[in-house]
Amino acid sequence: MAAESTTISVLVCHSPAPRQVVERWHTLPAGTTVAQWLEGQGPDTVHAGEGLAIWGKPARPEQLLRDQDRLEWLRPLTVDPKVARRERFKGQGAKTAGLFASRRPGAKPGY
Repeated sequence: MAAESTTISVLVCHSPAPRQVVERWHTLPAGTTVAQWLEGQGPDTVHAGEGLAIWGKPARPEQLLRDQDRLEWLRPLTVDPKVARRERFKGQGAKTAGLFASRRPGAKPGY
């Protein structure tokens, strides 16, 4: 039976700005929770509206971190994704985007 490790390694990912990603490995004591990790980061690092996720799923403060977890520091959305998609579609035009972009010549509309 293998002995249990006293430390864990956690990858912390953060995107401070669009198209920028900062990834850093942290060595933490086994049994560290998300809230304990946040307390160790200091008050200047936590900003209003930001959240935390582990492997893309929202993390609760009491959730235990496991070895090789990916802790993602999320920043708030600046644009609603639905609005952004509508704007992109409007800019491309209805006939050049989506399902009807590669219609055969002479085909009926919608096919």
